[in-house]
Order: sequence, then structure tokens, then C-alpha cells
Amino acid sequence: MMKPGVYIEKGLSDWQILQHREGRASATIQGVYVESDDFGKPQTVLSRVVREESYETTIHWTACEMLPDKKWKATLSLPKGGLYRIETCLKPVGIGIEYSLRGDMIHHVGVGELFAITGQSNSAGYGKDPVFDPPEVGVHILKNSGKWDLATHPLNDSTGSIHPVNIETINPGHSPYLSFAKYLKRELNCPVGLVQASLGGSSLSQWNPSESGELYRNLLEVIDNAGGDLRAILWYQGCSDTSAGLCDTYLERFTDFLAGLRQALNSLDLPLFTVQLNRFVADQEIWGMKDEYWAKIREAQRIAAKIIPGVFVVPAIDIPLSDNIHNSSYGNMILGERLAKQVLKHVFSRDLITDAPDIERATTADGLLVRVEFTNVTERLYAFDLLPGDLPLHIKDCNGRIEIKRYDISGNTIELALARRLDGRAWISNQYHTNPPVYSIIDVISHLPAFSFYDFEIEWLSEESK
Repeated sequence: MMKPGVYIEKGLSDWQILQHREGRASATIQGVYVESDDFGKPQTVLSRVVREESYETTIHWTACEMLPDKKWKATLSLPKGGLYRIETCLKPVGIGIEYSLRGDMIHHVGVGELFAITGQSNSAGYGKDPVFDPPEVGVHILKNSGKWDLATHPLNDSTGSIHPVNIETINPGHSPYLSFAKYLKRELNCPVGLVQASLGGSSLSQWNPSESGELYRNLLEVIDNAGGDLRAILWYQGCSDTSAGLCDTYLERFTDFLAGLRQALNSLDLPLFTVQLNRFVADQEIWGMKDEYWAKIREAQRIAAKIIPGVFVVPAIDIPLSDNIHNSSYGNMILGERLAKQVLKHVFSRDLITDAPDIERATTADGLLVRVEFTNVTERLYAFDLLPGDLPLHIKDCNGRIEIKRYDISGNTIELALARRLDGRAWISNQYHTNPPVYSIIDVISHLPAFSFYDFEIEWLSEESK
């Protein structure tokens, strides 16, 4: 038998983070109440919001909407910040508020920024080396169990999952997104929530509503359970599409996925932050891998950030591995910071150096000297004083690869002297292999590596010179 008082049946949960819009978030809670025969009538349900750390009142005791059958409902407009505790009580007429009858409470509620974790294993997190990345109150997660909780590794824990479609087959480990969320919490001074929907080994077709789309539909369900509103999508996927055919259509299918998601969420400018694929170091023949397939996926990821508004990408080619394909825990800490800085720059307009160098133009006047220009260079590029043959750059024409004899770097430009003259159409690539050269060309200030690119055509400055 229920004792007199107020009971919350639906609405917010302990540890939940709400996405704010213009500094506030609206939330509805509802339930039932049981009147006491020891006090007079009417007996009214009240609710209030207090700051957990100080007990200071944020929203004063307010009468809730009283509904038939001893039910009640309250809609709260919560200011950005927290953490908050939401309290209820049942106040009989003529009784002071401090002596009202008991009511249920909801603890650790925050209003801040919400991000959905999507993609495959490097998004789910498979770093297995130890690293100091502890949980932090104010960084919470909607787990696969459908319950909000303090965010701790592994974020993709499948214990008690209510989403069979994205249960991992093995235990995941460390991911980039706890460090990502903690960085943003410090910089934005507000709680950060993570919504887990990733699955190790998943293919783009599982996320694309134009294909099988089972993880896409699951993602929509998870976002709805989180309140239906997000600040951005966190996406890290592509390894499962490094095969013939799939790699050629990746950009088109990724565009379909994002367009469908934005339309379904009624958020046509929803940002998406992604990662260009790292490397795969095992025997390619045994695993059925080819350099061309990996190169095309990386190129699609690079191009997507250029042609799709609201898509942003960070490099990972310099990140250490935990096994033959998964980023290490230390590497995930680096990625988390890179992604957080991208969000701060592109969503919150912070003046930060976050964008990696990217090829803009490659030209030749005589076929013996190639000039390569990059964007997103702060002072100058740096290639670790590598020997010309050790540069991660690859030049070819219809007759095959061409050796680089010497090079010179000035600002955002690299001039490459070739061992033989280009014959007609020619192309340049950078760290495009499945397991490319270790040392990248970097920005000397940010130390971000230049993006991998593949078969970028070298422009002849005059037709007569070809």
C-alpha cells in the first residue's frame, strides 16, 4: 500500500542531461499522489528545483497541474547549468510548506550539451591500454540499458541492454568521448551528456536509411529516449566499408545517411564531427585489404567535410594503436581533445587552431617541379627533415610512380623536384596506404598532421608544357 505523498512515474531520470536551447530546457514530469486522511483538503502537489551542491532554490515551490484519478503533471523550465535536484511534496491546506507530506525526488539532473555517439569500434572504444581518464560528475551517459548514469568506460557497456541490435560481441574498452566530454564541460562550464548508439564492426549500410538501416532506426529511438534534441553527432566509421564497391560509393551513401537523419530529427543543420580513418597494420592479403580501398574511404571522409555543410573531420593517422586496427587509450585521449576543440570552434565560435592542413592545389609548369599548396596552415608545414624518399607523398602518372629527388617547404607550400618528367596527367597522394608511412607532414604550430588524400590531380599551368 502506498503511503500518502507524491510519486513520480514518468519524465526525467536521475543523472539525465537535457539539451538547452537559448539557455533553457523544458521538461515534464508526472505521476500520482496519495492523500492523507490526517489533514484537511485540498491537498496540492508542488514541485521545485534546487542546486545540488548548495541547496539554493532555482525554481521555487510551484503548484502542479492536478489531474483526474489522483494524477498530476508539472512542466519545468530549467536554466542551463546544474546539477539540479527536483523535489515534490503534497501540501495540505493550512500546513506550512516545510511540513508538507513526502514526495519523490530526481537527482543529478543537468542542462547543457548533448552528443550522440555513432559509428563502429573506434567510436564504441576499443583502447585496451591503461590511461588516467576518470569519471567526472556533470558528464553523464544514456547507456545501452536505457538508463542515465555517470559516464564511465566502457561507454558501450552492453549490460542490461534494451537495444539488441547494437550489443557488442566482445567487451569494448576506452573511447575518445569521455575525455571529449570532460574537455567541453570545463570550457563551456555546463554539464555534458553522451547518448550511446555505436556498434563495433558496423557498416555504413546499417546506418543508412536508404539501405538496411537498422542502426539508423535504433539511433532515432535512442535520441528520442534522450529527449529528442542534440547539439551534434559524433561519428567514427569506415573500416567495414574498405572493400570493392563499398569504398566507391561511401561518400554518396554517407550523404544519404546524414540527410535522412537531419530530416528525421527536424534539424537540417545538425553538425556531425567525424574522424578520418587511422591505419590497419596487419597482413593485407590475409585480411583481404587493399591500399586503394582504404585510400578511397579516407578521401570520401576528407571531401565530405568540404562539400556537406556542418560536417567536420579530424585526422587520426598519427594516433597510436592498441591492436592492429583500434586506437589506443592514449590515442583516444588525443582524439577526444581534437574533437572537442573542433566543436568549440565550429559550434561555439571559439578562436582556436583546430583544422588540419589539407591539400588545396598541386601544379607544375615544366613537369619536373611540382608545387603543392595546403590550407589550414598557421605558420608553416614541417616534414621532420625526412629524406625525400621517406616523405609520405606519392606521385604517379600513366607510366607509374615517380621518385622525389628533393623538396623545399615554405609556409603552406611544398615544392617537389622529380627524378623524371611527368608524362601527361599525373596525381599526388598523401599517406593513402592501408598502413602508410609513419611520419606525417604537420602544421608546425598545431602539430596536426595533414589529411590523407588520394589521387589529387596535378594541374599543368600550360597545355603546351604537357
